[in-house]
Amino acid sequence: MEQVAIYAYQIGVSFSIFILISLGLAVIFGMMRVINLAQGEFLMLGAYACVLATQAGLSLWLSMFVAAAVVGLFGIVVERVIIRFLYGRIVDTLLATWGLSLFLVGGITTLFGPQSESVVNPLGNVTVGDIALSQYSLAMIAIAIALLIGTYCLWRFTRFGLIVRGTMQNPDMARGLGVNTDRVFMLTFGFGAALTGFAGAVLVPITGAAPPMGVFFIAKAFITVISGGHLPLIGTVSASAIFGAIDGFVAFVSSSVVGEMSVLFVAIILLRLLPMGITGHLRRGL
Repeated sequence: MEQVAIYAYQIGVSFSIFILISLGLAVIFGMMRVINLAQGEFLMLGAYACVLATQAGLSLWLSMFVAAAVVGLFGIVVERVIIRFLYGRIVDTLLATWGLSLFLVGGITTLFGPQSESVVNPLGNVTVGDIALSQYSLAMIAIAIALLIGTYCLWRFTRFGLIVRGTMQNPDMARGLGVNTDRVFMLTFGFGAALTGFAGAVLVPITGAAPPMGVFFIAKAFITVISGGHLPLIGTVSASAIFGAIDGFVAFVSSSVVGEMSVLFVAIILLRLLPMGITGHLRRGL
């Protein structure tokens, strides 16, 4: 029983990390079809915003929302200044967001230096048999699930979510019905950026904040969203569950490096068998 609990814990932590790093990309890439190579740097900005907020005296939990707001506003600026001129121009978007990625990494390194910053874990450990498990990791699992449910409810059960889904599927029709599509694209991109910034803040007590931290997560995020298929939220959850289970189990019995290699290997096989992703043959929706 103790072994089962530990396996479940490892898988849950891996699943929560995949959800956190992929949810914002599921909105920006999965819904908007914008290939944002600076997505990892949005995560990094959220981490640093959380560190600065805690150093200013705010609690870690409040700092997470501050980080989400800061990165969300930054995402809106990026969309207005760069992205809105490049919709439908994939190569130009790739080059522009790659340049933004390099600029953000260089800017943060100049301001804060190359060393890692972190915050104090506010929670202790819980003992299962002879093994101590981090209570913060358990909280992170709950946060990831709550964030996922909240995002789903926003898109599925609110008027704003209906407008966003309609605009992403047929912007010309939405425009003809009187929807300000420019504003919808701006707010949707900002929301995706805010989700990513929040994820960076949640990960700070575990990974720390460092200029290159986005590089460690961006590939995982893209693999998860692409493997999920054309239904952004359902696909992301499905892929995160599969990859989280594999990564958590293999990392526990072997090492984290082997776990990440296993995830990549399974993703290649999955995309070979299902070129359109896990949700490729399901109807269009969430």
